[in-house]
Amino acid sequence: QVQLVESGGGLVQAGGSLRLSCAASGRTFSTYTMGWFRQAPGKEREFVARVARGGITTYYIDSVKGRFTISRDNTKNTVYLQMNSLKPEDTAAYYCAASPRYTPMNDNEYISWGQGTQVTVSS
Repeated sequence: QVQLVESGGGLVQAGGSLRLSCAASGRTFSTYTMGWFRQAPGKEREFVARVARGGITTYYIDSVKGRFTISRDNTKNTVYLQMNSLKPEDTAAYYCAASPRYTPMNDNEYISWGQGTQVTVSS
């Protein structure tokens, strides 16, 4: 398994941007599909986006399409989430996760999780 550490969260005004990073340990990073999830206070954890092993195929939930971009750099063992046009409803703790499956369909298929980074969007 890989160990994951997120960074890049913070406080931003609505309409602003943040770039989250998730650094992975180990030499097998490129064999994992990587995902970003978020959890707002009092709400269940929500899938946000995922990127396939090679970095080409991506998938997003509808609410972030056109605003968020997931990418990865396998030479740096890092996955990113570029978040633009942020809205107050994007406020949450954001987590990256790794899955050995090519197209993981639920949280249970992710086997490694980071500790999370807080994103707060003020109106």
